[in-house]
Amino acid sequence: MAGHSKWANIQHRKGRQDAARSKLFSKLSKEITVAAKMGDPDPEKNPRLRMAVKEAKSNSVPKDVIERAIKKSQGGDAETYEEIRYEGYGPNGVAVIVEAMTDNRNRTASNVRSTFTKNGGNLGETGSVAFMFERKGEISYDANAGDADTVMMAAIEAGAEDVESSDEGHTIWCADTDLNEVSNALEAELGESQSTKLSWRPSTTTELGLDDMQKLMKLIDALEDDDDVQRVTTNFEASDEVMAQL
Repeated sequence: MAGHSKWANIQHRKGRQDAARSKLFSKLSKEITVAAKMGDPDPEKNPRLRMAVKEAKSNSVPKDVIERAIKKSQGGDAETYEEIRYEGYGPNGVAVIVEAMTDNRNRTASNVRSTFTKNGGNLGETGSVAFMFERKGEISYDANAGDADTVMMAAIEAGAEDVESSDEGHTIWCADTDLNEVSNALEAELGESQSTKLSWRPSTTTELGLDDMQKLMKLIDALEDDDDVQRVTTNFEASDEVMAQL
């Protein structure tokens, strides 16, 4: 029976992973459709679409799904999505930014507010936590792209502002308005990136212990489970010991 139980657990976990993967594909497709609808349907002529396609490819979204999302933007029946940012607080006052795309502002606002309340947080006014973050371009490479010095030199040449390197890989930061230009220059030097996107980079952080981190993860999971929510950013900081226990 133990073997059966283990298989059941693996199946359950795989089911959850498949569901999360399907949800991620849906959100990335929505970003592609919106980007294509707002500009040119050719990624080479539309920087936002190019970044959306690159992000989708880095998450293994199939080519036909990407093409379908672009084609959908050109149809007269394509949904019109509104981009909305929500700001609030999680456990121990940690700042939370929620970026959403919705065709029903009232539904999304109600769902996001309810999710914060049910998970020990509270939704704030626009601007209540954004001042704790900077809008930046974020470009990620895995460790195989080169050593820290090689990546640092390539980043400086490309016009980036900062580089964070570790055993896992490299994160390159640049001004949000320079993301397309910097990512193109890095690609010529280091090859294709793992990820290229606009991000909220915390300028101040909040330290969390294990209990608060568990509560925050629950809040983030619940927010990301909402089909209208594209991404969630927080300014938490936690020790290696805490992260290892999660």
